[in-house]
Amino acid sequence: MKAFASLFLSSALLLTGCGNSTLSQMNMPAEQSTQAVVGYYARGIDPMIRQYMQEKQVTGMVVAVIQHNGPVEFHCYGMTDSRHRYPITADTLFALGSLSKGVTAEVTTLLVNQGEFQWSDTLAQLLPENTPLSDDAGKITLLQLATHTSGLPRQPMDLLTLENLLRYFSTGENFYTQLDSDTVLTYLSDFTAPDARVPQYSNIGYALLSYILQHRTGESISSLANRLIFEPLQMDNSSFVPTTLKSYPYRALGHAGDQPKLIRRGELTPDWTFHQNMVGAASLYSSARDLAGYARAHFSPGNDAGLTRAFADVARTQFYRQKEAANIAWVTDTLADRQVTYQVGYIGGYSSYIGFDKQNQNAVVVLQNSFNWSNYLGHTILSQLPQQ
Repeated sequence: MKAFASLFLSSALLLTGCGNSTLSQMNMPAEQSTQAVVGYYARGIDPMIRQYMQEKQVTGMVVAVIQHNGPVEFHCYGMTDSRHRYPITADTLFALGSLSKGVTAEVTTLLVNQGEFQWSDTLAQLLPENTPLSDDAGKITLLQLATHTSGLPRQPMDLLTLENLLRYFSTGENFYTQLDSDTVLTYLSDFTAPDARVPQYSNIGYALLSYILQHRTGESISSLANRLIFEPLQMDNSSFVPTTLKSYPYRALGHAGDQPKLIRRGELTPDWTFHQNMVGAASLYSSARDLAGYARAHFSPGNDAGLTRAFADVARTQFYRQKEAANIAWVTDTLADRQVTYQVGYIGGYSSYIGFDKQNQNAVVVLQNSFNWSNYLGHTILSQLPQQ
């Protein structure tokens, strides 16, 4: 029965798009390649964006472009939702989903560099003494959690996850609620490591990372991120607790797209909220303006030496491959003429992309209030911005 449930769940997760690393469509479809005209400061992208929004029935989108460390150019389209009809701006708040992991990993990097942790620390050292750990689980390191190389699966392969997932198809409701509680620790008691530690995207891993940060520092990820990253970078429209932000009532509301399967495209979907261990994995909200400044800080050092060092650390590849080479939270694609480091995020009714080309000091942010796997817009723009 357990084997059957695991097989059925695997099939359902693949249908949902939760089975492998990102399942993003990062390459532009051939029939749309003629639209990918990226001229001076990306003024040629409007036809591509508008065609995409029409085909995917996207209500609102914003694109931020930085070329050669110059001023940010914002392209804003549509509205927050059909009821409120607030226009999308550079300051409109969006849910970012897994882009949260990048900030959580960088908080961890800052703490490692300050001597609070070591990357070689194991779960046996980091978790409470009475935590039930298999031998393999006890050997998982902090660095493996941050780089998705721990061998832990994306989510539990059990009947509760299946039940939540099937409900999600028709309601759009959060199906990761069980990872938000401390029961996430129970998944470690019978963990068996894979033969090869290749990158394998893991929400379980980042729920554990969030637990460790709270448990060992006594400070929430929201507080840590505010103190160590958001305040130094003046990201005053970013938070893991978005209801505290003044712009929250005017946020872009999430809509169905490629997912959930049984909700009509363009319909509103419920917000996903977390309160404990999944906060650091998926709860971040931010705006294109804040994220553009955040992206710039990864290739244009400011006055904060700690952030400069941490951002250099996360841009360094830990597990090499041509596509989706694993960094600390971020991934890097090696293209014909450049390297692009990026993250994608999906949650509720939102999709997000942030990427930078460190050598040419280019960056792109794309936020949309629709859940679509096709995240090729940001990648296409960033890969075609001129080199220095």
